[in-house]
Amino acid sequence: MDIRKEIGRLRQEIQKHDYAYYVLAQPQISDYEYDQKIKQLADLEARDPSLITPDSPTQRVSGQPTKEFATVRHRIPMLSLANTYSEEELWDFDERVRGLLDPDEKPVYVAELKIDGLAVSLLYEAGLFVRGATRGDGINGDDITVNLRTIRSIPLRLAGSGPFPDSLEVRGEVYMSRAAFQRLNKTREENGETLFANPRNSAAGSLKMQDARFVAQRGLDIFCYRLEDQGEQTGKRTHFKSLERLRQLGFPVNPHARKCGTMEEVISYCQEWERQREDLPYEIDGVVVKVNDVEQQLRLGHTAKIPRWAISFKFKARQMKTRIEKITWQVGRTGTLTPVAELTPVQVAGSVVSRATLHNPEEIERKDIREGDAVFIEKGGDIIPKVVSVIHEERDKKSRPYEIPRRCPACHTALMKHEEEAALRCPNEHCPAQIVRRIEHFVSRGAMDIEGLGAALVELFVNEKMIADAAGLYFLNSGQISNLEGLGEKSAGNLISAIEESKKQSLERLIFGLGIPFVGATAARALAMRFKDLDHLMMAAQQELEELPGIGTKMAVSIDSFFKNERNRKLIENLRDAGLNFRFLGEAAEGLLNGKTFVLTGTLPSMSREEATNLILSRGGEVSSSVSKKTSYVLAGDKPGSKLDKARKSGLPVIDEAQFLGLLKEKRENGGEH
Repeated sequence: MDIRKEIGRLRQEIQKHDYAYYVLAQPQISDYEYDQKIKQLADLEARDPSLITPDSPTQRVSGQPTKEFATVRHRIPMLSLANTYSEEELWDFDERVRGLLDPDEKPVYVAELKIDGLAVSLLYEAGLFVRGATRGDGINGDDITVNLRTIRSIPLRLAGSGPFPDSLEVRGEVYMSRAAFQRLNKTREENGETLFANPRNSAAGSLKMQDARFVAQRGLDIFCYRLEDQGEQTGKRTHFKSLERLRQLGFPVNPHARKCGTMEEVISYCQEWERQREDLPYEIDGVVVKVNDVEQQLRLGHTAKIPRWAISFKFKARQMKTRIEKITWQVGRTGTLTPVAELTPVQVAGSVVSRATLHNPEEIERKDIREGDAVFIEKGGDIIPKVVSVIHEERDKKSRPYEIPRRCPACHTALMKHEEEAALRCPNEHCPAQIVRRIEHFVSRGAMDIEGLGAALVELFVNEKMIADAAGLYFLNSGQISNLEGLGEKSAGNLISAIEESKKQSLERLIFGLGIPFVGATAARALAMRFKDLDHLMMAAQQELEELPGIGTKMAVSIDSFFKNERNRKLIENLRDAGLNFRFLGEAAEGLLNGKTFVLTGTLPSMSREEATNLILSRGGEVSSSVSKKTSYVLAGDKPGSKLDKARKSGLPVIDEAQFLGLLKEKRENGGEH
């Protein structure tokens, strides 16, 4: 047997079956037969390792974890798209396109489903897959080649006999199907792990995992939508032809792309798929509309970040019908009560929703919301569940208006309501629910950042009367903790170490962690920089506080009242006795982001905005609420708002959470600015 020829034959056969199974969804052999072919190939390669090549099916999954993802520059920038939310805006887009073309030209459009996933770029050289990267800021992205190789619908070698261009780039959207997402969450639930919120976040998180062996188990897939090497086409170059060429080269292309001769046809396509979106096995959040003629695309051009020949039509937030089983009340750290609708679980925008905020008592009364009501819910911005409306015709005739509570559900203290506020408040500072929330805030990442100390553990400590405030944490010992159910000596030791380490945090984190009403991370930083230590801040007069930029009368009154409160003063003295640092240490980290101004928009994968703000401020940077010429970076998360559009139009750098953390690491390793 000629081992070289046999290896070549097996590779071609496996590639054919990969395409049939993962791209066409038409398997031609059983899983067992496929696995036997992979085993046979691996055995042959083991006999002569010199014959192993990067495009071999046996080399999809790297056995070595990636320590960090290198930053790579895209050959061709990965432009983002302008978003539109109405049919009128699609007509405006059509008018702009026609206005930029010759009067006798009639643009033809291609409408494609907007897959809710993560954009990537795939680079091929001489027909072989050599590099894959995230979009990043459009200019630079993370090299995630090892993880993309695990996606079996991505060809390691282009289909066909060639010849292939020296270099060819393909753009696509990596996603997780609904079925794969459900399997993943089921496994995580069985293992006692936190469930993922939706398929998009799961896909994005999977591609950033450091061990490709785990990525391979996530069931990721891809749809490719753009071939950057238009020289691959013959005759008149069109986007629709490039999609067909992608199929010929072995790439999975969404089958629902449609050529539309008029904007009426485009709008009809959008309406059709907005109705049918739940019938698909994967998540979509809109439609992408592109001018079909490539020569027209080139003439239409683009701005710094956005092509003028394409636009994204975003679907309305999805509304689903469910029922309010009960209304419960959450007590916040300042005593504010928030009503929550406990719902019959329902799938909305890729995740199961079982709770929705009702905001305040006035919202309940205004919408006449009652327990037992059938309601429509949606995710505001596809993120936060809320009750949109009550289905009155399905209300039980015996239903009675919901009675707003008069006493705190946690401590039974009579509730108060200020005339100028919509919220109810529990005035009892010793309310156990408030104590838990205050401590949760104190240990959070944006404040004292005590790793391993989550909400459940805080509640357990309070319920077991092991602590009565945040200072109590610093007087715990490992013996007390290890005696609790589910916690052993190792866990207890790690937690005590994390608590001890938090004593070194700088003053701004302590101020923020104290939970002074109206004092966020930015104000805490300003106070720490001005007063340098906590004792000086505690002695500051209200007038002196008001004179500080960004503080104002309302915040100054709150700070003054907080430090005059006997309970708060006792807490601070206990923290002093525990050995916490009361001084501002900003100078030590100053310079890492010195002179840089950040604007935050959207939901970040693993940290809150307050936590990101604190990271920026603690390293000398500034955080602004609006985009301007002074903006250095826009830190964008999931479902960003208009700030992102403005940043792109202005050509400002846009970074995601991974790039932000990489920026901090890069500057730290290089001793600050280059």
